[in-house]
Amino acid sequence: MRLADQLRQARGNREILLMTHLVLGYPSFAANREVIRQMVANGVDIIELQIPFSEPMADGPVIIRANQEAIAAGTKVADCLAFAAEMTAAHDIPFLFMTYCNIPYKYGLAAFLEKCAAIGIRGLIIPDLPPEEGEEYIRLAREMELAPIQIFAPTSTEARMRALAGHGEGFIYCVARRGVTGKKTELDETVTTYLTRCRKATELPIAVGFGISSREDVQTLTGRADLAVIGTATIRLVEEQGPEAVGPFIAGLR
Repeated sequence: MRLADQLRQARGNREILLMTHLVLGYPSFAANREVIRQMVANGVDIIELQIPFSEPMADGPVIIRANQEAIAAGTKVADCLAFAAEMTAAHDIPFLFMTYCNIPYKYGLAAFLEKCAAIGIRGLIIPDLPPEEGEEYIRLAREMELAPIQIFAPTSTEARMRALAGHGEGFIYCVARRGVTGKKTELDETVTTYLTRCRKATELPIAVGFGISSREDVQTLTGRADLAVIGTATIRLVEEQGPEAVGPFIAGLR
């Protein structure tokens, strides 16, 4: 089943889906394993696994530090691929990879995508690879039934949104505000207007991320988006209270 169809089917049972994010190898793969177990057990619908990179330009300070510490601890791309294979076999929800373009191109683009497909990854988010520079990536991903997920921003024009949507599959990731991840986002009328523009530009499900961190945020997005994306909030929680705090937090989001 195509990822977009799988998400639409899941939406039939929920008002809004939850997507979460974690940096592989931070604070450890053992902690990642427990966090994912708690996320799935408490109703997360799709998980974004970030392969750490030295210059994660779309990310804020919490996720930048997590990337740096994962790399310093010796996390390798091969480790991330092996861990992802373990997770897709253990949990019956979609998993994505998020990373930056140096990773798949250094690995070998076709070989990397073939590996992703072989281990059960359903799509990829690569923030620094616009479709104009990623034609081969998009073509190969589609051939391998991987969703090349595209990103809308508040600064995107209607024409740009339509162009991006034409290259995308799975869902559209709608960045809720300018800047990087982590900072609290005020979900005000400006965001509502922006999400209305996003809806008009694509028939794919839309996910909203950057600064989504509470039940109130998720409730505000209900009816406006198909997925709410929780990222920095869970990383902070693990840092402050340990992996065991993730389950109750996720359970309280809706």
